Amino acid sequence: MEPIIGNTAGAEAADGLIVDTTTQTFARDVIEASRDVPVIVDFWAPWCGPCKQLTPVLESAVKAARGAVKLVKMNIDDHPAVAQQLRIQSIPAVYAFKNGQPVDGFMGALPESQVKAFIAGLAGDTGPSPAEELIAIGREAHEAGDLSRAAQAFAQAAQEEPGNPAAVGGLARCYIEAGDLDRARQTLALVRPDGRNDPDFAAAEAALSLAEKAGDLGDTAELQARIDANPKDHQARFDLALALNARGDKEGAIDQLLISVEYDRNWNEQAARKQLVEFFDAYGPKHEATLSGRRRLSSILFS
Repeated sequence: MEPIIGNTAGAEAADGLIVDTTTQTFARDVIEASRDVPVIVDFWAPWCGPCKQLTPVLESAVKAARGAVKLVKMNIDDHPAVAQQLRIQSIPAVYAFKNGQPVDGFMGALPESQVKAFIAGLAGDTGPSPAEELIAIGREAHEAGDLSRAAQAFAQAAQEEPGNPAAVGGLARCYIEAGDLDRARQTLALVRPDGRNDPDFAAAEAALSLAEKAGDLGDTAELQARIDANPKDHQARFDLALALNARGDKEGAIDQLLISVEYDRNWNEQAARKQLVEFFDAYGPKHEATLSGRRRLSSILFS
C-alpha cells in the first residue's frame, strides 16, 4: 500500500474559528463576535496540565462544528484581568458567550464526549462532521475487505481532524493488514494527546503489537506437535495462539490461551491472561470472540 497520509500535526484553523485574545482585544474577539455566533472562551495557563489535555479537545470539537461556534483562548498568566473580573479561581475554565453575555460554562478537563455535548448545546444539532462521515465510510469499506478504499477514507478523515483517534487507528489497521508495520507505527504516533484511550486507537495499538509478535513464530505444525507431546508446554501454546491469531483464527487462538490459564494461570507472570486481554483489545469490545472469551476467562478465574 502506497503512503497516503503525511504529517497531520494540527494547526489552528486559518478561518478564524480559533484565535488567541488579550485583555485589549477581548471585547472584539468575544463580546462583539458572540452577537453573530456563540463564542467559547478557554482560560488557560502554560503551567496547567489539565489545560493541555482540554485545549486540543476543544479545538477539535469546535472545528467539527463547522463554524457554528468559535473558540477564543486566553492565557491568564499574560492577561489576568478578565479572569479576575469573572472571579475564576481555577483552570481550565471555559465560558460560553452569546449576544455579548456569558450563558454557560464548566471547569476542569471534561471527557471528549461531554465537551462535544456542551458545544452541541450551544450550536444546535449540526449533524455528523466531515471527519465522522469519512470514518463511517472507512469502517464500512474495512468490513467489506476493501483496504484501499478504507485507508483513503481514514486518511481523509485524519486530514479533516488531525489526530482523530478513530481515523488514526483505522488507517493504522489498514497498514497492519497490508503488512506495512513501520507505516502503521508511524501513523499511530499522529494521534492527539487525548486520544490514546479511544477504543479504535487502542484496538489498532493491540493489533500492531500482535502483528509484531507473530513475525518471529515458528511453524504451527511444529508447535502443535510440542503440545501433543506435552499438553503443559505453555510456551508452545502461547506461540501457537499468536500464530493462529495472525491467520485470522481468533477462536482457536483464544482456546489455546484459555487452556493455558486453566493449567496454570500464573505461568510466566500470567502471560496467557495478559495476552488474552490484548486479543480482546485488538478484536474490540463487541466482537463475538471477545464476548465469548471474556465469559470463559471469568468462569476459569472465579471458579
